[in-house]
This record gives sequence, structure tokens and C-alpha cells, in this order.
Amino acid sequence: MSVGTLPLLTPGDLSSDREVRWCPGCGDFSILAQLKRVLATLGVPRENFVFVSGAGCASRLPYYLSTYGFQGSCGRAPALATGVKLASPNLDVWVVTGDGDALSVGSNHLIHALRRNVDLKILLFNNEVHGRSRGQASPTTRVGTCTKTSPEGAFETPLRPLSIALAAEASFVARTIDVDVNHLGDVLERAAAHRGAALVEVYQNCKIYNDGAFDYATDASIKAETVIHLEHGRPLLFGKDRNQGLRLNGFEPEVVTLGHGITIDDILIHDEKATEPTLAFLLSRLIGPHFPECLGVFRSVQRPTFQQLLDDSFRQGDPPSSLASLLAGDDSWVVA
Repeated sequence: MSVGTLPLLTPGDLSSDREVRWCPGCGDFSILAQLKRVLATLGVPRENFVFVSGAGCASRLPYYLSTYGFQGSCGRAPALATGVKLASPNLDVWVVTGDGDALSVGSNHLIHALRRNVDLKILLFNNEVHGRSRGQASPTTRVGTCTKTSPEGAFETPLRPLSIALAAEASFVARTIDVDVNHLGDVLERAAAHRGAALVEVYQNCKIYNDGAFDYATDASIKAETVIHLEHGRPLLFGKDRNQGLRLNGFEPEVVTLGHGITIDDILIHDEKATEPTLAFLLSRLIGPHFPECLGVFRSVQRPTFQQLLDDSFRQGDPPSSLASLLAGDDSWVVA
């Protein structure tokens, strides 16, 4: 091994000695496996990874990785991770959260981490139920879903995580699903390579309290009709014969079939690099049964990270020139 090079990691190198204690059949197992596979390819030493979590089933993940990790209180993971990243910008900081943890008590922390473009990779496991709380309805539970707290069917309007992220000006927004391991791995790789706040929503099956919630997106016999896989610069086509697509009718999306006057030129083209997230926001709101749901990268743009903006603000004023030197310095702090 030459000087200055690091030995390549394997997924096994990233496994801790803790027993993985999720329910048999939980989608979290697949996410953990693909995450370890991706981390091993990044050329980053284990001691440079930090995983921060809050409460819930997903938030047990840091225990199962042989990296640095911290489990905080419910909803506070983005705030804790922000502190870690700003204090040690050289670290690769990941947030692991769930729909209940991130979008109930934690929603405000999530929004501001995204709008500030803190260089965090945020994995939001969405099973549309409070699994750790024994099956209560969560902020993303779909209308009509029967849970412990909505035995006759949920009636509250659910939050849509990606719509919130895009409204908060997140620079990287994506959605994938637990059992499509190739797609999951590809999206995790894209998120890991992004500089800035990256939010990845992972549809994750809860075998105990919301089993089958995403069958429409995983059943091989129907998923071609219910899912659009987003590809930058490509038309938004779907269907077994790739003959259905999305177009705009005024400001409203509609599903059309190619032929009888409808051509490929009528179909919307996906642009993940668009400066304005308007089209991405529209796609984030599509839901069945009237529309296919989208999987893939909705938005991937570059803008200054919070650390860069912070350093620039110091450079324009008096020293110190970085948050690290400010924290380590002997100067007194004066709050105006």
C-alpha cells in the first residue's frame, strides 16, 4: 500500500457487533445493507462517518454501523447533525430519521437544515405509520389507512416529505424504495456525492403495522403502470409499453397515451437541474390512483453550503475566518 492511500472498505467492515433488532421482514434491513455497500465505495475512512438519529425504528440504524454515531431525542437529529458538521466540516455527516420523527416534532429542524443547505445526507424512512409507537397514524399516513389511532381510517391530510423539502429549497431531493436494491443503491450514491443538503425519502414497508402499503410500486405485475422512474433530460413516460406519459393542461398535469394526435413532443421532460423547483414540486405531489408516483432524483442543483456562506461572512468582517477557529479562540463573544 502506497503512502497516503487507504485500504478499501467492505460492507462487513462497516457492520457493528450489535444484534440487528428490527422485526423480521422489515424494509430497514434492505436499506442498511445497501447503505453499507455504498459507504464502502466512497473512499472515506470509517472514523470520518457520523450517523445522527432521533427516535423511532429507523433511528436504531447508527447502532448497527461501525462508525461514529449519536442518537438524540425525538426530531432533533437535523439540529444535532448541523452542530457536528459545522464544528468538524471534514466529517461525512448523515441523518437517519423516520416520517414520525422528522415530520411531527422534528419538522421545523428538518426544514431549516434544508433551507440553510447544511452539507448533510438525510435519509427519511417513510413507512407511513408510527412503528415504534405500536402503529399509530403518522404525519404521512394516507387517508383511509386503518391504524391503532385511526381504526376507521385516517382522515387527516398527509404531509408529503418531498414537497416540503422542495418548498424549503433543498438542493438535492430524491425518492426510492426499500426492495428495489439497485435503484436504492444508485440514489444513495447520488446523495453521497452531492455537496449540500440531500434529502432521500425511502418508501419502507412496515411488516407489522402497515404491511403492503407500497405494493403498487413493488408488484411486478402492476408497477409499470403506477410508477415513473425519473431520468434527467428524458420524457416522463411509463406503462408496460412505455406509451403513457405526463403533459401539462394549463397548470394541471394529466396522463395521456401516445397516438391519436399525442406525440412524444407533448410529454414533459424531466429536468432535475432546473433553477426553479416548480416542475419537481408538481411531480412530488403526484399520487395514485389517478397518477403514477415518481421514483428517482427530483432535484439536484448546486448552491453555496451553509459552511461556505458562514466562512464568507467571516471573511467580509473581522477574523476569525471560520467557525472552527471562532469556537477554538480565546476571544470573548459579544451578543449585540
